[in-house]
Amino acid sequence: MRRPIIAGNWKMNMLISTAAEWVEEILGKSPLSDSVDIIVAPPFTALAVVRERIEGSRILLAGQNMGPEAEGARTGEVSAAMLKDAGCNYVILGHSERRQFFAETDELINRKIKIACDQGLNIIFCLGESLDDRDNDRTHDVVESQLAGGLADFDTGQLDRLAIAYEPVWAIGTGLNASPEQAQDVHRFIRAWLEKIFGSERSAGIRILYGGSVKPETSAPLMAEQDIDGLLVGGASLKSDYFYDIINFSQ
Repeated sequence: MRRPIIAGNWKMNMLISTAAEWVEEILGKSPLSDSVDIIVAPPFTALAVVRERIEGSRILLAGQNMGPEAEGARTGEVSAAMLKDAGCNYVILGHSERRQFFAETDELINRKIKIACDQGLNIIFCLGESLDDRDNDRTHDVVESQLAGGLADFDTGQLDRLAIAYEPVWAIGTGLNASPEQAQDVHRFIRAWLEKIFGSERSAGIRILYGGSVKPETSAPLMAEQDIDGLLVGGASLKSDYFYDIINFSQ
């Protein structure tokens, strides 16, 4: 059985001081569930303080992005090795905001995924369709294209490092949310694609997360669906109370 993931992506929010307070707040509550993997992705500036505060807890650390080269003259970039050195277990790649605002292509994301694997990071690989794609029945076509591009020539020996997050672009930061049935339809499609490419046995352990304006009250119905193995939480993860409730409601 696939172990669920609940991940919080803080995006360009939280100062060092507020990040430290967030960790203290959530660790001050009742013990966190041991039935799910709990991940937080602070901004780069807060990685060190969050790493220090979560030491010995069940919370894992993720980077929100990384550069497409292993090292070198890339001013402003952070490498996979740097994320590992900062204590990260995971990195989020292919997020729609990176695709939309920074023109990241499937080819670039594919390169990042391979480097992350080579450096021993686990990956949350994001994909999803726009509202126009959804309205014109292109959801499956877009998702398949992103899967094929992002996972081109993927080393099947690294499949245990891969999680996929389906994030419909129209539901990110909009307050809209795909219904559990809409999300399950796409998750089922992703699962079938993975089985077709990697085989049912090898792909059986790949966890598929849903992200897109996830809230405490929407988490349990989403997690009840057969092919939804976790949640990638944006705005609601900035409040420790909300994130704690999402963890508990998702078991």
